[in-house]
Amino acid sequence: MSLLNKNWKPSFGAVFTWFAMDKYGKIAVMINNSFGDLPQILLSIDSVDEMLTAINEYMWEESQYYTVYPPNKEGEALLDMYSAYVYRHTSSRIEVEKYINDDLIESTNYSDTNLSVNKGFYIYQAIEGSNPGQDYPVGYDGETKMGDYFRYLLPTIYASIEDFPEPLRQGIVVSDTIDFTVDRLLDNDRINEYFPRMYS
Repeated sequence: MSLLNKNWKPSFGAVFTWFAMDKYGKIAVMINNSFGDLPQILLSIDSVDEMLTAINEYMWEESQYYTVYPPNKEGEALLDMYSAYVYRHTSSRIEVEKYINDDLIESTNYSDTNLSVNKGFYIYQAIEGSNPGQDYPVGYDGETKMGDYFRYLLPTIYASIEDFPEPLRQGIVVSDTIDFTVDRLLDNDRINEYFPRMYS
């Protein structure tokens, strides 16, 4: 049964990963952590669940249909902001940086770090938690709320739309205003304004 459609609303327990392109063609992996909204233009496409599953399988190199992948970028993953809730057991930014580097060594291509290092993706995470204020992005001074997307990891060598098989490109939302190199926090209430169209 399809979970996603134009009437879908974020709710606790269901995590969705979607994909976005900024105005300069850079690609981000957007992880909603239950509370982040998804663009209406994405929710309006036919079989959106199947499309996102197909892109995710390709990203993790688990696809049965698309088995040719771009060469590893062999770049770096730079930590921008991180979840106070997820990393509540750490005592410093240095400790978080060590964790993300160790994760690449231990989990290789199944680590989030690999998505920036070898796939060239930005990673944005939505603010989560059991109640408002429990989570916030460490490194951001302004006000935030549950569902806002913050920039977690930055690549040093960038992916592009050409890294995806053509049939999967139509599942990527596009912004004409957002610049992933600059925009560190995306207001969840404006997600449809940021991403008004699909790649075509």
